Amino acid sequence: MEWSSLSLEIYGFLFLVAIVAGFIDSIAGGGGLLTIPALLSVGVSPVQTLATSKLQAVGSSFSASLYFIRRKAVDWRSQRFAIFMTMIGAMLGALLVQFMSPDFLRYLLPIFVILIGLYFLLVPNIGAEDRQHRLGPVAFGCLAGCGIGFYDGVFGPGAGSFFALCYVMLCGYNLAKATAHAKVLNFASNIGALGFFIIGGQVLWLVGCVMLIGQMIGARLGAGLVLSKGQKLIRPMLVTISFLMSIKLLYDHHGDTIRSWLAFYF
Repeated sequence: MEWSSLSLEIYGFLFLVAIVAGFIDSIAGGGGLLTIPALLSVGVSPVQTLATSKLQAVGSSFSASLYFIRRKAVDWRSQRFAIFMTMIGAMLGALLVQFMSPDFLRYLLPIFVILIGLYFLLVPNIGAEDRQHRLGPVAFGCLAGCGIGFYDGVFGPGAGSFFALCYVMLCGYNLAKATAHAKVLNFASNIGALGFFIIGGQVLWLVGCVMLIGQMIGARLGAGLVLSKGQKLIRPMLVTISFLMSIKLLYDHHGDTIRSWLAFYF
């Protein structure tokens, strides 16, 4: 598909979707569940959708990461190994996805996301304050950084939520601090995956750049709220977004079954 086949109205639609996605993504993750369906809905192929989504997601994660680093909410030097491993994982995922179907992850993802939502819902004090570290930087980088980075390269939506959860559970960070650090790793995974998508010639540049600008605007607005509102904003957003993501993913892959059940019982 060529960018010239899209109308100005479609570009406007994608730009607005990107603003909302960037705002949501900087707070709770899951912005890809807005941008990926939006790109697919205007006729972009699945692999081009993943590639172009990575380009515009770079804007969101960069804008939020830069804001957090400037506000000294993140010490990026202490995260260098995790950043490196995240990029490695994302590059491997982006390389493999161009030769395989990511459907198996799409079936598992709703379960993982539901568990994240339930965890933050049922443990009300999680992330309220810093706790003792459970993993050192090397183990964290290899396990969380590389693992979630690989997932982000293959599919992507919800990666920010997974990073934040790992920082809370494995590093003992409070929720605002975990969210800030998660955006840095999210930026690393986006950059790593994007490189291989560019090499594969899968990126729609004009579409991606338009959405990148929208993502940067939305992410800047959301990042400011993370530091000012903290856990009071992030926790309910994480729970809400997690369940909405799960419903959306379940409906995408089991819509016919769900409709038949509803028709049978109602």
